[in-house]
Amino acid sequence: MHYGHELQFGTFVTPRNDPPDFAVRLAVLAEASGYDLVTFQDHPYQPRFHDTSTLLAWVAARTERVHLAANVANLPLRQPAVLARATASLDLLSEGRFELALGAGAFWDAIEAMGGRRLSPGQAVDALSEAIDIIRGIWDPADRTRLEVDGAYHHVSGAKRGPAPAHDIPIWIGAVKPRMLRLTGRKGDGWVPSLARLEPGALADGNARIDDAAADAGRDPSEIRRLLNVGGRFSDGGAGGFLDGPPAQWVDDLLPYAIDDGIATFILASDDAATIERFAAEVAPALREAVASELRR
Repeated sequence: MHYGHELQFGTFVTPRNDPPDFAVRLAVLAEASGYDLVTFQDHPYQPRFHDTSTLLAWVAARTERVHLAANVANLPLRQPAVLARATASLDLLSEGRFELALGAGAFWDAIEAMGGRRLSPGQAVDALSEAIDIIRGIWDPADRTRLEVDGAYHHVSGAKRGPAPAHDIPIWIGAVKPRMLRLTGRKGDGWVPSLARLEPGALADGNARIDDAAADAGRDPSEIRRLLNVGGRFSDGGAGGFLDGPPAQWVDDLLPYAIDDGIATFILASDDAATIERFAAEVAPALREAVASELRR
């Protein structure tokens, strides 16, 4: 099912800190190559990585056009009211180029070691739901009511609203399991899974769960953008499997995800400069044309 969103392309770069400018150079390259989006994973407990929020701010100052996001922000170690203000600040400073993607948490031993609270899967979903309410409340200074969220995991009591971001920042949610998918349908603006972590048929099932939850909440399911992290290898000696072959094969492999599963943003997970450039030059434009051709039928 196609949801009517414009096709976009992004990169998913490892925020490694050795050398310090590694991820920054790849982000600048992605912008020069024509990508719409640059993303970085967020694992604050990983000493080999830059702090992702700091890296995003630095990259925003080094770029002019490309949009930026965590993929996805580690909510258990990012207090939601502060995250909301940090996000709005970066969006204002970058002239509307920041998107917010949230995760409920994983690697709980590492989170707990950094001072975060260990949560069960169900608790983590509830915590994320509370955080979304807080974040949207902070972003809405036009609302003169007292901001109150008295949650089991997050709460604010009269926190000052604002600043408003430069643009209407979407909240994308990294979701795989049913409860997270239903939350995405109720409160999210986008779904961002990784293809490598999905079982066959999971995209169709996830879309159905999101669509049903959106409809139950009185929302139009087409409001929710579907994003997908993908990875592969270019080879010119013939097809070697899914996303392992020449650019034309990549187009053929990805086309059904756009047409049948409604994927509107493909995010290339790669730290290889040549792969990033080749995908932008040979896959992205051909896939745009293939999708447009299929939709004209």
